[in-house]
Amino acid sequence: MQPPEIDRELNARALEEAGQQYPEFAGRALRVVALPLIRGFAWQVEWVGDPPSGQDAWEFQNTAIRAYKRLAGIQ
Repeated sequence: MQPPEIDRELNARALEEAGQQYPEFAGRALRVVALPLIRGFAWQVEWVGDPPSGQDAWEFQNTAIRAYKRLAGIQ
């Protein structure tokens, strides 16, 4: 299974949505990506510099990924 092609506009909207809930991470997130694995792919947020740690950083990432998938119509 190939990772989906990421739409730049939807990507920006998803990060904006997540940034509204977690503004401390908004300027540090570059984009939502789908990284290929041996079987399938993994969703992830790419960061400027080292990724932040902590529960809120995970929640930001999950919120951004869910928003992207919803906007792109991916289940």
